[in-house]
Amino acid sequence: MAALSVLNPTLLDWAKTLDPNGRTATIVEILSETNEVLDDMAVLEGNLPTGHRTTVRTGIPTPTWRKLYGFVQPSKGTTTQVTDNIGMLEAYAEVDKDLAELNGNTAAFRLSEDRAHIEGMNIEMADTLFYGNEGTEPEAFTGLAPRYNLTTADNGDHIILGGSADTDNGSIWLVVWGPNTVHTIFPKGSKAGLQMTDKGLVTVQDTGGTSPGSGRMEAYLSHYQWKMGLSVRDWRYAVRIANIEKSALTKDASSGADLPDLMFQAMRKVPNLGFGRPAFYMSRDMATFLGRQTINLTKNSTLTAEMVGGKLVERFHGIPVRRCDALSADEALIA
Repeated sequence: MAALSVLNPTLLDWAKTLDPNGRTATIVEILSETNEVLDDMAVLEGNLPTGHRTTVRTGIPTPTWRKLYGFVQPSKGTTTQVTDNIGMLEAYAEVDKDLAELNGNTAAFRLSEDRAHIEGMNIEMADTLFYGNEGTEPEAFTGLAPRYNLTTADNGDHIILGGSADTDNGSIWLVVWGPNTVHTIFPKGSKAGLQMTDKGLVTVQDTGGTSPGSGRMEAYLSHYQWKMGLSVRDWRYAVRIANIEKSALTKDASSGADLPDLMFQAMRKVPNLGFGRPAFYMSRDMATFLGRQTINLTKNSTLTAEMVGGKLVERFHGIPVRRCDALSADEALIA
C-alpha cells in the first residue's frame, strides 16, 4: 500500500505537500467526508497549462513463430495521442462581518459557514467526474459516462448490461486509479484540489432591492476555485455496469439485477487489479441492495467491513465499495 500511495497520490496527499499551513488539507478532509471517490482517485499534474496530452497504445506488435532458416516480418505497435481538458469550478462565499466576529474565532466561523459552498462544489465535481460532457457543457470536462456509453465502441467490452429495459436505470463503476490507467489532472504549474483564497474584509454592494447597487455592507469574502480534468489513459482499467433497473432490485435477486454476480464479472474484465488502486462506486440505494443480496445469496459473504483511519470501509472481494450520491441519477439505456 505504501508504494501505491507514492505512485498514486490522492488529493489529500497533494494538499498536505503543497499547503504546509494545513488550510487546504482541512478543506480536502471536509470534502472526503461526503465524496468518497476522493479517497481513491489518483491525481497527477497535467503536462499542459489547460489539460493533459497522453499517448495511448491502440495496438500491440505481433510476434512470429519461426522455423530454422525462416524469416520474421517486422511489426510495430500503434499509438494515438489524446488531449483531455481541464475545467474551472468557482464560487464566492460572503459572511457578514459582525456575524463572523460574534464568537471570537472569525476564521473558524467563516470556514463553518463556507461548508455549504464547499459541499456545493463537491457535489458538482463528483457529478462531472461521472457525467460531465464537453459536448453539452464546454466549460466543464468530460467524465466517465460519455466515454463508456456504447457497447459497439472499442471499449464496449467493458460495459456490462444489467438487463433493464426501463427508464429508472443506474450504473456501478469499477475504476482502477493510477498514472498509467485512470487519473484526474490539474493544470501544469498550479495546485491540486479545491483552493481557497481569503479576500479579507470587503465592502459588498447590494445587487437586489428597488435600487440595485445602492446598498453597502462589510463582509468577509472567500474565493473557491477547483481546476480538474479526467484522463483515461487505458480504458481497460474501468468497467461500467449499466442498465441496472433500480425499482426492480430485490434483496435476494429473485428479480432484477444480481449485483454481486455483475460486480464479479467486472473484476474479471480488468487485466490486472494490482496495477493501481481499484474501487467500486455506486449510489446509496445500490450499496444497500448489494449488502442485502450478498447476505441472502451466500453463506460466506464476499462483502466485508472494517475500520480504516476512523472510517468504516466495505469491500467486495477485497475491493473498496464507495458510495457516490451523484450516481443516484436516472440514466438512459445503454445499447
